[in-house]
Amino acid sequence: MADALEEPAPVSPWRRYTVLALKIAVSAVLLALLFSRLETDRVWAIARDASVPWLAAAMAIYFVSVLAAVWRWRVLLWAQEVRLPGVTLLGSYLVATFFNNFLPSNIGGDVIRIRDTARPAASRTLATLVVLTDRVLGLMALVLVAAVGATAAAEFPAHAPSPIWPSWLWAGFLLGMVVAAPAVITPEGFNRLLQPLTVFHPEWVGDRIDRLTGVLARFRERPGVIVSCFGGAALVQALMIAFYLMIVRALHLNVGLWDLAVIVPISFVVQMLPVSVNGFGVREATFSLYFARVGLPIESAVTMSLVGAGVMMVFSVSGAAVWFVRGHH
Repeated sequence: MADALEEPAPVSPWRRYTVLALKIAVSAVLLALLFSRLETDRVWAIARDASVPWLAAAMAIYFVSVLAAVWRWRVLLWAQEVRLPGVTLLGSYLVATFFNNFLPSNIGGDVIRIRDTARPAASRTLATLVVLTDRVLGLMALVLVAAVGATAAAEFPAHAPSPIWPSWLWAGFLLGMVVAAPAVITPEGFNRLLQPLTVFHPEWVGDRIDRLTGVLARFRERPGVIVSCFGGAALVQALMIAFYLMIVRALHLNVGLWDLAVIVPISFVVQMLPVSVNGFGVREATFSLYFARVGLPIESAVTMSLVGAGVMMVFSVSGAAVWFVRGHH
């Protein structure tokens, strides 16, 4: 129980502001470089003629993806004997989405999710490990969906051939499976593998390794949970591709489904790198590089990226409302 009350060590303000300044600089430089190479009038013209019904459809799909993500989170918690109502987790996830979109780091949303489940789980470590498991499953699903998309894009190219070889993605997915599967199948062996880390702090590190082993052992006892949650993660990624397909339709862009199936998951992987403010600049650069290689204008890439991010930010304002209401109760 004491673990649930532990607070993370404070980060010095100087370091925090320095990191934030560097992230802002990276986003600003990348966006400046992109806009210096494109016709801004064309970007504005594409965005101005966006179809509102298609944008509304995109927002509806995004909401469905949030529900699927909340379901996955709830199932993972259930496997660890942590029972929470779906409505409670939905509220927490919406607040986390708001923080992800309006704070300069995606980690902020995970902190909210961990904080909201630490007390019911009676352990901050357990809550953290569940969120981490959720993240790993999501990453594996990203790579799998991108591999399927790249394979289909190679077979049915809508424009120039995809610059990303399917074999790279399939190799990455299989490598991830090889690394992750033993941790669930043999938690005890994974425990022994991590024991050398206790040299840094025998009591604290040893306790965390034991807790991790316990979490993995409970997942091993319920293999259906991991399989279903991985399927849920793949569904979320498929919905995000459908989300961007609605954005493409709204902007009247000539972008194929299979191209989106490749670049959308890859863009999410790139955005995980903590080098920018909420992926701005990095996301647009990733879309632009891919679009340029398949013969599509970078104006389309930048507009699609910014409009998609805008729709997500508008939706995430609902999390601010939940946060406000929770603060008054």
